[in-house]
Amino acid sequence: MKYLKLSGLEPLIITPESNFINVGERTNVAGSKKFLRLIKEEKFAEALDIARNQVEGGAQILDVNFDDGLLDGKASMVKFLNLIASEPDIARIPIMIDSSKWEILEAGLQVVQGKPVVNSISLKEGEEEFIKHAKAIKRYGAAAIIMAFDEVGQADNYERRIEISKRSYDILVNKVGFPAEDIIFDLNIFPVATGMEEHRRNAIDFIEATKWVRENLPHVSVSGGVSNVSFSFRGNDGVREAMHSVFLYHAIKNGMNMGIVNPTMLEVYDEIPKELLELVEDVMLDRRDDATERLLDYSETHKSTKKEKVEDLSWRELPLQDRITHALVKGIDRFIEEDVEIARQQAEKPLHVIEVNLMTGMGVVGDLFGSGKMFLPQVVKSARVMKRAVAYLQPFIEAAKDGSKPTNGKVLMATVKGDVHDIGKNIVSVVLGCNNYEIVDLGVMVPAEKIIQTAIDENVDVIGLSGLITPSLDEMVHIAAELERQNLDFPLMIGGATTSKAHTAVKIDPKYKNTVIHVNDASRAVNVVSSLLNKEKSNVYGLDLKKEYEDFREKFLNRQVDKEYVSIEEAREQKFKIDWENESISVPKKLGITIIEDQKLDDLIDFIDWSPFFRSWQLFGKFPDILTDEIVGEQATILFDEAKLMLKKILEEKSFKAKGIFGIFPANANEQDDILVYDENQNVISTFRTLRQQHKKSAGKEYFALSDFVAPESIGKQDYFGVFCVCTGFGADELAKEYEDQNDDYNAIMVKALADRFAEAFAEYLHKKVRTEYWGYSEDETLDNEDLIKEKYLGIRPAPGYPACPDHLEKLTIWDLLKVEENIGVSLTESLAMWPTAAVSGYYFGNPKSKYFGVGKISEDQLKDYAGRKNVDIEFARKWLAPNLSEV
Repeated sequence: MKYLKLSGLEPLIITPESNFINVGERTNVAGSKKFLRLIKEEKFAEALDIARNQVEGGAQILDVNFDDGLLDGKASMVKFLNLIASEPDIARIPIMIDSSKWEILEAGLQVVQGKPVVNSISLKEGEEEFIKHAKAIKRYGAAAIIMAFDEVGQADNYERRIEISKRSYDILVNKVGFPAEDIIFDLNIFPVATGMEEHRRNAIDFIEATKWVRENLPHVSVSGGVSNVSFSFRGNDGVREAMHSVFLYHAIKNGMNMGIVNPTMLEVYDEIPKELLELVEDVMLDRRDDATERLLDYSETHKSTKKEKVEDLSWRELPLQDRITHALVKGIDRFIEEDVEIARQQAEKPLHVIEVNLMTGMGVVGDLFGSGKMFLPQVVKSARVMKRAVAYLQPFIEAAKDGSKPTNGKVLMATVKGDVHDIGKNIVSVVLGCNNYEIVDLGVMVPAEKIIQTAIDENVDVIGLSGLITPSLDEMVHIAAELERQNLDFPLMIGGATTSKAHTAVKIDPKYKNTVIHVNDASRAVNVVSSLLNKEKSNVYGLDLKKEYEDFREKFLNRQVDKEYVSIEEAREQKFKIDWENESISVPKKLGITIIEDQKLDDLIDFIDWSPFFRSWQLFGKFPDILTDEIVGEQATILFDEAKLMLKKILEEKSFKAKGIFGIFPANANEQDDILVYDENQNVISTFRTLRQQHKKSAGKEYFALSDFVAPESIGKQDYFGVFCVCTGFGADELAKEYEDQNDDYNAIMVKALADRFAEAFAEYLHKKVRTEYWGYSEDETLDNEDLIKEKYLGIRPAPGYPACPDHLEKLTIWDLLKVEENIGVSLTESLAMWPTAAVSGYYFGNPKSKYFGVGKISEDQLKDYAGRKNVDIEFARKWLAPNLSEV
């Protein structure tokens, strides 16, 4: 099956599983008097607000039309589409370029972003003109609405709709080669209940023709302007809303998959009064001769204008416990203080409200999460409700001298010394808190002595350690050894991006006689802590873990013995070779250091890769497919919508400040895998050390190091090399703290997750600028965001700490060369994590043959060689390269 694929800044793929696609009509001068007035008065900025409201109101495609006798339609179309292109919150959805004049349609096609829809072309002016326009639309890469209109006139009955649709389809597909999935038929929606006999079948003919078209013309879509059907009942919004809903109900069932609909003029089908529903269906389906008269009579006695949509608060009529549970499950905190106050008045002690009412509700949350019926973002919202309720009750608990509330246990959580990343840790804390565990959160960059002393002072039941960067692994080993040295017995939970079961079993577990366990995601944390604290089973659970890790360790270490490595000399001999004598080297257009003091966040939105955002919330799938995923799609869509609201708030309030710095320098490589960076006088001002692959490959295979992508000094040709650092985290922690102070972990985590996405987007955006402007080796690049995510560009931007250059110590060289902290305020912790956390740093390689790779395991001889080149102690180098050493 071929699907209609449209796009603004974001793709819109219309599949059989897609809901009805709503086209916003208020940016059409024929559909909105206000929009027409603003355009006539040249108030395009205010007109953009109408477009924005359409998008925020749920429009998935934006219809733009300037067909008015007093307007320069062509100039207005071009100007308005260009303005939309500068507004990411509007430009994210596809545009429907709407006009009855071909010159306006083509002018729009020449400037619009993404893949639009042309509305419309038809056979009205004959086949020759129809084919000409269709070929042009195909060349522009757009989809097209085909009106059911030919040389004779508009199709106004079932037979004519089929006749024109079939003829149009055959011409487009067989003569023009127009993709069938890019064809959208508008089969003409005409008013019903006009009192004229020939209009009685207007609705049912459209519905039946829609069914025929979808069944007989493969891959096409069917659209229409729904408000036309109720034109006879202008002034009675209640009846009109019912008519729209009934018409859509039957049209959608028969294959209509998109249309122009005002969402505020729709009634929920199941909520239409029974009498009105029957009358409207009689009209729509032409079931009675007197259907029109009967609906008119009803309309006269039930005059109604536009009514307010009322929030469904029927759950507020439920018993108290059910209301509290509903609020927790749905994440609704609006009424929670009111309900816990009622519960407090009924309870013997304020503490009982937590023990009974709230924990009953959170028990339901825990069960739903554990069974996969709730997802992490929902659980974090539940935690927000819980925290607000507990905060309300706390003064009453203290006044009653109830003491601290009983919990299932106390867990200390900390990101270890030198590491600043805490999104994962915070999520685990929230999930445990939702299951009635008291959390002692020490934050980030916490030294071992503070973790251990706090665990003793607070008498915690479990210690949870988190870390993202390689040096954190060594710090966790140190903490385990210290716990052992002090003869303590706290179970130890290990988590974070760089951690693994292998490292936990091989490096941490042997250092500590007590239980050590690696937890790879938040959903497992509750069961792990519950098992660790179960008095009847904890000893057996701990012993089983020790045995499991011992077996794993033995197999893991034995497996390493079989690994073969070539010597560093042999690896260099068989390195990746470029024919530098014949290689063309692109000379940068701007050498030296460039500082970006205040990068506009709006420019970065197009470069956001959303897939990692969902992964941070433990919703797994590729964006945008995840939004329609059978399992997590609904929750992913809710999360995405709320992320966009937060994004809008951040942009409007300028909550984040983005800064960047980069430099492009003359450079060459030497025979020891170093990259030598020169000043304008060819003096070496910096040296970057790179590591080379050593794990034995089959004969003829090459061993890569990053230095291979820079021309060697021995050939006498000047090459170039770049380094950078970008940060969007200025202000992020402060905003997150504001939400944390309001017991709103959900939005606090959202802020940090978005800051991270902005940082990666900034790195992608700046790399493109370097490729196309500052270095300029790829001036003609035309890649969309999907291609950027797939790294289809020329050149690479690897980062210290990642597979191609696993040594974080190289960041120090970047910081020294660019004076990063002095120039843009991004510092490095003692473990070389960047602060603020939403930051990215790395290298620029411009050679078209450069590519990403992983160094993998290295042997002791390269470790010694590397330590010598860096002029550091071998044990110091070992600490930073521990995961890459062959013995582990």
